[in-house]
Amino acid sequence: MTAARSSETSGPMARAGRTIGRALHLPFTGTARGIRKATHAHGAGESGLGKLIELHAVNGAGDVMITVALASTVFFSVPTDEARGRVALYLLVTMAPFVLLAPVIGPLLDHIPHGRRAAMSGSMLARAVLAVAMSTAVVTGGLQLYPAALGVLVSSKAYGVVRSAVVPRLLPPGFSLVKANSRVTLAGLLATGIAAPIGVGLQRIGPEWPLYGACVLFLLGAYWAFTMPAKVDSAKGERRAHILTHGEKKPSLRTVGPSVLHGLQANAAHRALSGFLIFFLAFLLREHPLPGQSAAVSLAMVGVAAGVGNALGTAVGAWLKSRGPEVIIATMITVVLAAAICAAVFFSAAMVAVLGATAGLTQALSKLSLDALIQRDVPEQVRTSAFARSETLLQMAWVVGGAIGIALPLNGVLGMSVAASIVGVGALAAIRGLLDASRRSQPRSRVA
Repeated sequence: MTAARSSETSGPMARAGRTIGRALHLPFTGTARGIRKATHAHGAGESGLGKLIELHAVNGAGDVMITVALASTVFFSVPTDEARGRVALYLLVTMAPFVLLAPVIGPLLDHIPHGRRAAMSGSMLARAVLAVAMSTAVVTGGLQLYPAALGVLVSSKAYGVVRSAVVPRLLPPGFSLVKANSRVTLAGLLATGIAAPIGVGLQRIGPEWPLYGACVLFLLGAYWAFTMPAKVDSAKGERRAHILTHGEKKPSLRTVGPSVLHGLQANAAHRALSGFLIFFLAFLLREHPLPGQSAAVSLAMVGVAAGVGNALGTAVGAWLKSRGPEVIIATMITVVLAAAICAAVFFSAAMVAVLGATAGLTQALSKLSLDALIQRDVPEQVRTSAFARSETLLQMAWVVGGAIGIALPLNGVLGMSVAASIVGVGALAAIRGLLDASRRSQPRSRVA
């Protein structure tokens, strides 16, 4: 009798507990199902592209966690003069060796075409370990922070190169490379936007906590990389591409026509501008924040403007994919050049924000169009390697732009003039060649 009453009592209580559990669990499982449905839509789940999209989101979230931790230690925690010295040291210890290492990344990855999943996983695992190693240095400010940051930088760029090389292997039926890269890039941007405020919140608990968060994310990414389809490691029919080689016997980007070369020149100018604005505006807005705002808020506002522009450019990339990519690249570098000139002539906080948004939008569209050119003009047997080499060169351009930004005096008009000059050099080198190449390529079928 007692057992029966106990069963009757526990039955409703157990059902109520299960109901409450499902109610609490539903928002998380529902969100996860919604994300999975979006990333795996239109055949991306079957081809494996959906998993790459999710992996890149984890990568972006982990990288921004480390960025928050480094910014709080290297930049915001000390006076401006000392911060300039610390950032200069950061550039010297991390960026300068990276300039030397970057040309090696592409050829090195050519030797491991059958280990791309392992390479992506290894880059994630390396950053997880380095994040923990930096957790003590961000508290003490020790010099060991800088070589660890170099390791993070190299690992992050190596992942980016491998990711670019992997995308062509995962295209769903009817997908263009532009559309696939748009989805992957947009996922990274959205994850960065979500993780950044979380990282700031963790930083308030302690300067090492964003690094712990990054470690967890990268460990997840290291596991996730091995869940990619086996065809990611296939290198059947591929050969290495040599961007600066003229010999006819060696596959070369220059041998496929001028479009890719001029597109790469324009994109290098975009990437150099990005590096310059990040470092120059970081110090300019710290010393001269936007009216009525703190330095941190000023930087956040300009950063959000650039991020929104980048996301918008990535989102409309799929719509522009069937237009002539040469014309798009020429148009984008002209637009950002005009914005930089206006920012120099009519320098103000509003114009700086406009330039940031314009630079983000035009860089995204220009990069997607460069991807379309590589897809169209580079033979399939060298296309994967070409993506690795072009991405390495673009990262080097970002380093050069960042070095100029840190070395420049904190004068807004001067800085925007230098920004316009950086873009102007790329425009002079690329626009005419792009438009001529566009006229010659009109008989070809459009990039779908």
